[in-house]
Amino acid sequence: MEMRDIPDPFISNPDDVRIKMRVTGVCGSDIHYFTRGRIGSQVVDYPFTVGHEGAGEVLDVGPEVNRVKPGDRIAIEPAMPCMECDQCNAGRLHTCRKLRFLGCPGQAEGCLSEYLVMPESSCFPLPEDMSYDEAAISEPLAIGVYALRQALPGKDPVIGILGFGPIGMSVLLAALAGGTEKIYVTDRISERIAMASGNGALWSGNPDKEDIVETVLGEEPPGLDMVFECCGKQEAMDQAVDLVKPGGKIIIVGIPDFDRWSFDADKLRRHEISLINIRRQNHALGDTLDLISDKSVDVKSMVTHRFPFDKTREAFELVAGYKDGVMKAMIDF
Repeated sequence: MEMRDIPDPFISNPDDVRIKMRVTGVCGSDIHYFTRGRIGSQVVDYPFTVGHEGAGEVLDVGPEVNRVKPGDRIAIEPAMPCMECDQCNAGRLHTCRKLRFLGCPGQAEGCLSEYLVMPESSCFPLPEDMSYDEAAISEPLAIGVYALRQALPGKDPVIGILGFGPIGMSVLLAALAGGTEKIYVTDRISERIAMASGNGALWSGNPDKEDIVETVLGEEPPGLDMVFECCGKQEAMDQAVDLVKPGGKIIIVGIPDFDRWSFDADKLRRHEISLINIRRQNHALGDTLDLISDKSVDVKSMVTHRFPFDKTREAFELVAGYKDGVMKAMIDF
Protein backbone atom coordinates (compact mmCIF):
# COMPACT_ATOMS: atom_id res chain seq x y z
CA MET A 1 0.00 0.00 0.00
CA GLU A 2 1.22 3.48 -0.81
CA MET A 3 -0.09 7.04 -0.91
CA ARG A 4 -0.40 8.70 -4.32
CA ASP A 5 -1.17 12.21 -5.52
CA ILE A 6 -3.80 12.12 -8.25
CA PRO A 7 -5.91 14.81 -9.95
CA ASP A 8 -9.00 15.89 -8.03
CA PRO A 9 -12.18 14.26 -9.36
CA PHE A 10 -14.68 16.58 -11.01
CA ILE A 11 -18.38 16.64 -11.79
CA SER A 12 -19.06 15.25 -15.26
CA ASN A 13 -22.72 14.15 -15.04
CA PRO A 14 -25.76 16.30 -14.15
CA ASP A 15 -26.54 14.11 -11.11
CA ASP A 16 -22.97 14.04 -9.75
CA VAL A 17 -22.06 15.11 -6.23
CA ARG A 18 -18.48 16.02 -5.31
CA ILE A 19 -17.62 15.10 -1.72
CA LYS A 20 -14.87 15.96 0.73
CA MET A 21 -14.31 12.71 2.62
CA ARG A 22 -14.30 12.98 6.42
CA VAL A 23 -14.03 9.35 7.58
CA THR A 24 -13.67 5.91 6.02
CA GLY A 25 -14.05 2.65 7.93
CA VAL A 26 -11.71 -0.27 7.28
CA CYS A 27 -13.79 -3.30 6.23
CA GLY A 28 -12.87 -6.97 6.18
CA SER A 29 -13.26 -7.03 2.40
CA ASP A 30 -10.68 -4.23 2.14
CA ILE A 31 -8.34 -6.47 4.11
CA HIS A 32 -8.90 -9.37 1.71
CA TYR A 33 -7.72 -7.15 -1.15
CA PHE A 34 -4.81 -5.86 0.97
CA THR A 35 -3.52 -9.31 1.99
CA ARG A 36 -4.56 -11.52 -0.95
CA GLY A 37 -5.37 -9.17 -3.82
CA ARG A 38 -8.69 -10.86 -4.48
CA ILE A 39 -12.06 -12.02 -3.20
CA GLY A 40 -13.06 -15.00 -5.29
CA SER A 41 -13.32 -13.85 -8.90
CA GLN A 42 -12.79 -10.19 -7.98
CA VAL A 43 -9.07 -9.65 -8.55
CA VAL A 44 -7.23 -6.37 -7.98
CA ASP A 45 -5.37 -4.82 -10.90
CA TYR A 46 -2.85 -2.51 -9.22
CA PRO A 47 -2.84 0.36 -8.53
CA PHE A 48 -6.34 0.34 -7.07
CA THR A 49 -8.04 2.37 -4.32
CA VAL A 50 -10.13 0.45 -1.80
CA GLY A 51 -12.64 1.64 0.81
CA HIS A 52 -16.44 1.76 0.75
CA GLU A 53 -17.59 2.69 4.28
CA GLY A 54 -17.60 6.44 4.09
CA ALA A 55 -19.09 9.76 5.10
CA GLY A 56 -18.26 13.28 4.08
CA GLU A 57 -19.32 16.82 3.22
CA VAL A 58 -20.84 17.93 -0.07
CA LEU A 59 -18.62 20.42 -1.90
CA ASP A 60 -20.63 21.00 -5.08
CA VAL A 61 -23.33 19.33 -7.14
CA GLY A 62 -24.44 18.84 -10.74
CA PRO A 63 -27.31 20.90 -12.21
CA GLU A 64 -29.94 18.15 -11.73
CA VAL A 65 -29.15 17.34 -8.09
CA ASN A 66 -31.99 18.11 -5.64
CA ARG A 67 -31.37 15.67 -2.80
CA VAL A 68 -28.29 17.37 -1.32
CA LYS A 69 -26.57 20.76 -1.51
CA PRO A 70 -23.10 22.13 -0.78
CA GLY A 71 -22.34 22.01 2.92
CA ASP A 72 -24.56 19.00 3.63
CA ARG A 73 -23.10 16.18 5.71
CA ILE A 74 -23.82 12.80 4.10
CA ALA A 75 -23.54 9.05 4.41
CA ILE A 76 -22.38 7.36 1.22
CA GLU A 77 -24.12 4.35 -0.30
CA PRO A 78 -21.26 2.58 -2.12
CA ALA A 79 -23.48 0.75 -4.62
CA MET A 80 -24.24 2.34 -7.98
CA PRO A 81 -26.71 0.08 -9.85
CA CYS A 82 -27.60 0.60 -13.51
CA MET A 83 -31.38 0.66 -12.82
CA GLU A 84 -32.00 -0.98 -16.21
CA CYS A 85 -31.14 -4.70 -16.00
CA ASP A 86 -33.38 -7.61 -14.98
CA GLN A 87 -32.00 -7.58 -11.43
CA CYS A 88 -32.65 -3.89 -10.94
CA ASN A 89 -36.14 -4.22 -12.42
CA ALA A 90 -36.78 -7.03 -9.93
CA GLY A 91 -35.72 -4.77 -7.06
CA ARG A 92 -32.40 -6.59 -6.55
CA LEU A 93 -30.14 -3.57 -6.86
CA HIS A 94 -27.30 -5.33 -5.01
CA THR A 95 -27.01 -8.00 -7.72
CA CYS A 96 -27.25 -5.54 -10.62
CA ARG A 97 -25.68 -6.99 -13.77
CA LYS A 98 -23.68 -3.79 -14.30
CA LEU A 99 -23.16 -2.81 -10.67
CA ARG A 100 -20.45 -0.32 -9.81
CA PHE A 101 -19.42 -0.56 -6.16
CA LEU A 102 -16.84 1.57 -4.38
CA GLY A 103 -13.55 -0.23 -3.85
CA CYS A 104 -14.57 -3.26 -5.92
CA PRO A 105 -12.04 -4.32 -8.59
CA GLY A 106 -13.25 -3.70 -12.11
CA GLN A 107 -16.12 -1.53 -10.89
CA ALA A 108 -15.17 1.68 -9.10
CA GLU A 109 -12.20 3.12 -7.23
CA GLY A 110 -12.81 3.27 -3.49
CA CYS A 111 -13.30 6.13 -1.04
CA LEU A 112 -9.87 6.07 0.62
CA SER A 113 -9.26 9.37 -1.11
CA GLU A 114 -9.58 12.98 -0.03
CA TYR A 115 -12.24 13.73 -2.65
CA LEU A 116 -14.90 11.57 -4.25
CA VAL A 117 -17.62 11.99 -6.87
CA MET A 118 -20.81 9.94 -6.48
CA PRO A 119 -24.27 9.99 -8.05
CA GLU A 120 -26.97 11.80 -6.11
CA SER A 121 -28.72 8.47 -5.41
CA SER A 122 -25.74 7.38 -3.28
CA CYS A 123 -25.83 10.44 -1.02
CA PHE A 124 -27.91 10.34 2.18
CA PRO A 125 -28.19 13.61 4.20
CA LEU A 126 -27.48 13.27 7.92
CA PRO A 127 -29.49 14.65 10.82
CA GLU A 128 -27.61 17.22 12.89
CA ASP A 129 -27.02 14.87 15.81
CA MET A 130 -25.47 12.05 13.75
CA SER A 131 -21.69 11.87 13.63
CA TYR A 132 -19.60 11.03 10.59
CA ASP A 133 -18.54 7.81 12.35
CA GLU A 134 -22.15 6.72 12.76
CA ALA A 135 -22.86 7.60 9.14
CA ALA A 136 -19.96 5.49 7.86
CA ILE A 137 -20.90 2.56 10.10
CA SER A 138 -24.41 2.61 8.67
CA GLU A 139 -22.96 0.70 5.69
CA PRO A 140 -21.91 -2.47 7.59
CA LEU A 141 -24.87 -2.11 9.95
CA ALA A 142 -27.19 -2.17 6.93
CA ILE A 143 -25.78 -5.62 6.10
CA GLY A 144 -26.90 -6.82 9.52
CA VAL A 145 -30.33 -5.27 9.04
CA TYR A 146 -30.65 -6.89 5.61
CA ALA A 147 -29.43 -10.27 6.89
CA LEU A 148 -32.14 -10.26 9.57
CA ARG A 149 -34.77 -9.41 6.97
CA GLN A 150 -33.69 -12.26 4.73
CA ALA A 151 -33.63 -14.68 7.65
CA LEU A 152 -37.29 -13.99 8.56
CA PRO A 153 -36.64 -14.73 12.24
CA GLY A 154 -40.28 -15.08 13.31
CA LYS A 155 -41.44 -14.72 16.92
CA ASP A 156 -38.93 -14.98 19.78
CA PRO A 157 -36.10 -16.62 17.81
CA VAL A 158 -33.02 -18.11 19.45
CA ILE A 159 -30.05 -17.21 17.28
CA GLY A 160 -26.31 -17.72 17.09
CA ILE A 161 -23.68 -15.39 15.66
CA LEU A 162 -20.37 -17.07 14.85
CA GLY A 163 -17.68 -14.42 14.47
CA PHE A 164 -18.03 -11.08 16.23
CA GLY A 165 -16.23 -8.63 14.02
CA PRO A 166 -18.04 -5.54 12.74
CA ILE A 167 -20.48 -7.64 10.67
CA GLY A 168 -21.23 -9.98 13.57
CA MET A 169 -21.79 -6.95 15.78
CA SER A 170 -24.05 -5.45 13.11
CA VAL A 171 -26.17 -8.60 13.11
CA LEU A 172 -26.35 -8.49 16.92
CA LEU A 173 -27.44 -4.85 17.00
CA ALA A 174 -30.01 -5.40 14.26
CA ALA A 175 -31.40 -8.46 16.05
CA LEU A 176 -31.66 -6.62 19.36
CA ALA A 177 -33.39 -3.70 17.65
CA GLY A 178 -35.91 -6.20 16.28
CA GLY A 179 -36.66 -7.54 19.76
CA THR A 180 -34.56 -10.73 19.81
CA GLU A 181 -33.48 -11.56 23.35
CA LYS A 182 -31.65 -14.89 23.18
CA ILE A 183 -28.45 -14.43 21.18
CA TYR A 184 -25.37 -16.66 21.47
CA VAL A 185 -22.08 -15.24 20.15
CA THR A 186 -18.64 -16.71 19.51
CA ASP A 187 -15.27 -15.19 18.67
CA ARG A 188 -11.59 -15.97 19.20
CA ILE A 189 -10.66 -12.50 20.49
CA SER A 190 -11.29 -11.89 24.18
CA GLU A 191 -12.02 -8.18 23.76
CA ARG A 192 -14.71 -8.96 21.18
CA ILE A 193 -16.28 -11.57 23.45
CA ALA A 194 -16.50 -8.97 26.21
CA MET A 195 -17.95 -6.46 23.75
CA ALA A 196 -20.63 -8.95 22.69
CA SER A 197 -21.72 -9.45 26.29
CA GLY A 198 -21.61 -5.72 26.94
CA ASN A 199 -23.81 -5.04 23.93
CA GLY A 200 -26.61 -7.45 24.76
CA ALA A 201 -25.59 -11.02 23.88
CA LEU A 202 -27.11 -13.59 26.25
CA TRP A 203 -23.91 -15.64 26.09
CA SER A 204 -20.53 -15.33 24.41
CA GLY A 205 -17.62 -17.73 24.25
CA ASN A 206 -14.32 -18.62 22.61
CA PRO A 207 -14.30 -21.74 20.37
CA ASP A 208 -10.58 -22.19 21.08
CA LYS A 209 -11.24 -22.54 24.81
CA GLU A 210 -14.50 -24.52 25.03
CA ASP A 211 -16.75 -26.83 23.07
CA ILE A 212 -19.18 -24.33 21.60
CA VAL A 213 -21.71 -26.87 20.37
CA GLU A 214 -21.83 -28.75 23.68
CA THR A 215 -22.10 -25.55 25.73
CA VAL A 216 -24.77 -23.84 23.65
CA LEU A 217 -26.89 -26.97 23.21
CA GLY A 218 -26.62 -27.49 26.96
CA GLU A 219 -28.47 -24.18 27.29
CA GLU A 220 -30.74 -24.71 24.25
CA PRO A 221 -31.30 -28.49 23.88
CA PRO A 222 -33.65 -28.19 20.87
CA GLY A 223 -30.99 -26.22 19.00
CA LEU A 224 -30.96 -22.68 17.61
CA ASP A 225 -33.56 -21.35 15.19
CA MET A 226 -30.89 -19.75 13.04
CA VAL A 227 -27.15 -19.25 12.99
CA PHE A 228 -25.38 -16.36 11.28
CA GLU A 229 -21.93 -17.36 10.00
CA CYS A 230 -20.04 -14.05 10.11
CA CYS A 231 -16.37 -15.01 10.00
CA GLY A 232 -15.95 -17.02 6.79
CA LYS A 233 -14.35 -20.02 8.53
CA GLN A 234 -15.04 -23.67 7.74
CA GLU A 235 -14.93 -24.69 11.40
CA ALA A 236 -17.63 -22.10 12.16
CA MET A 237 -19.79 -23.52 9.38
CA ASP A 238 -19.38 -27.01 10.86
CA GLN A 239 -20.49 -25.65 14.23
CA ALA A 240 -23.47 -23.92 12.61
CA VAL A 241 -24.69 -27.21 11.11
CA ASP A 242 -24.50 -28.84 14.55
CA LEU A 243 -26.09 -25.91 16.39
CA VAL A 244 -29.17 -25.25 14.27
CA LYS A 245 -32.36 -27.20 14.99
CA PRO A 246 -34.18 -29.29 12.35
CA GLY A 247 -35.93 -26.91 9.98
CA GLY A 248 -33.59 -24.11 11.03
CA LYS A 249 -31.54 -21.72 8.93
CA ILE A 250 -27.88 -20.95 8.42
CA ILE A 251 -27.32 -17.43 7.12
CA ILE A 252 -23.92 -17.04 5.45
CA VAL A 253 -22.66 -13.49 5.84
CA GLY A 254 -18.90 -13.99 6.25
CA ILE A 255 -16.49 -13.89 3.31
CA PRO A 256 -14.16 -16.94 3.24
CA ASP A 257 -10.56 -16.97 2.00
CA PHE A 258 -11.27 -20.23 0.16
CA ASP A 259 -13.38 -21.02 -2.89
CA ARG A 260 -15.66 -23.83 -1.66
CA TRP A 261 -17.62 -24.52 1.52
CA SER A 262 -17.96 -28.09 2.79
CA PHE A 263 -21.16 -29.34 4.43
CA ASP A 264 -22.35 -32.50 6.15
CA ALA A 265 -24.85 -33.46 3.46
CA ASP A 266 -26.54 -36.06 5.67
CA LYS A 267 -27.31 -33.56 8.45
CA LEU A 268 -28.40 -30.85 6.04
CA ARG A 269 -30.79 -33.21 4.28
CA ARG A 270 -32.21 -35.07 7.29
CA HIS A 271 -32.68 -31.90 9.30
CA GLU A 272 -33.88 -29.91 6.28
CA ILE A 273 -31.57 -27.03 7.11
CA SER A 274 -31.89 -23.99 4.88
CA LEU A 275 -28.84 -22.08 3.65
CA ILE A 276 -29.23 -18.36 2.93
CA ASN A 277 -26.42 -16.34 1.35
CA ILE A 278 -26.16 -12.62 2.04
CA ARG A 279 -24.68 -10.30 -0.57
CA ARG A 280 -24.09 -6.91 1.03
CA GLN A 281 -27.50 -5.22 1.52
CA ASN A 282 -30.50 -4.12 -0.47
CA HIS A 283 -32.93 -1.27 0.30
CA ALA A 284 -31.74 -1.20 3.93
CA LEU A 285 -29.48 1.84 4.27
CA GLY A 286 -32.24 4.42 4.78
CA ASP A 287 -33.89 2.32 7.50
CA THR A 288 -30.48 1.71 9.08
CA LEU A 289 -29.78 5.44 9.30
CA ASP A 290 -33.21 5.84 10.94
CA LEU A 291 -32.30 3.17 13.54
CA ILE A 292 -29.14 5.10 14.40
CA SER A 293 -30.92 8.45 14.39
CA ASP A 294 -33.74 7.38 16.70
CA LYS A 295 -31.25 5.66 19.06
CA SER A 296 -32.65 2.17 18.46
CA VAL A 297 -29.03 1.09 18.03
CA ASP A 298 -25.81 2.54 19.39
CA VAL A 299 -22.81 1.92 17.13
CA LYS A 300 -20.35 4.23 18.86
CA SER A 301 -18.57 1.42 20.70
CA MET A 302 -17.82 -0.32 17.40
CA VAL A 303 -15.03 2.19 16.71
CA THR A 304 -12.00 1.05 18.69
CA HIS A 305 -9.11 2.64 16.76
CA ARG A 306 -8.48 5.81 14.73
CA PHE A 307 -5.77 6.70 12.24
CA PRO A 308 -4.99 9.80 10.18
CA PHE A 309 -5.18 9.34 6.42
CA ASP A 310 -1.39 9.16 6.03
CA LYS A 311 -1.30 6.21 8.49
CA THR A 312 -3.78 4.10 6.53
CA ARG A 313 -1.31 1.27 6.04
CA GLU A 314 -0.85 1.00 9.81
CA ALA A 315 -4.63 0.74 10.19
CA PHE A 316 -4.80 -2.05 7.62
CA GLU A 317 -1.95 -3.97 9.26
CA LEU A 318 -3.68 -3.67 12.64
CA VAL A 319 -6.98 -5.00 11.30
CA ALA A 320 -5.34 -7.70 9.17
CA GLY A 321 -3.48 -8.98 12.24
CA TYR A 322 -6.49 -8.76 14.59
CA LYS A 323 -4.22 -6.77 16.91
CA ASP A 324 -5.02 -4.87 20.10
CA GLY A 325 -8.62 -6.12 20.28
CA VAL A 326 -9.57 -4.12 17.19
CA MET A 327 -13.20 -4.04 16.17
CA LYS A 328 -13.48 -1.12 13.72
CA ALA A 329 -10.61 1.11 12.65
CA MET A 330 -11.56 4.49 11.21
CA ILE A 331 -9.48 6.67 8.90
CA ASP A 332 -9.76 10.43 9.49
CA PHE A 333 -9.18 12.89 6.65
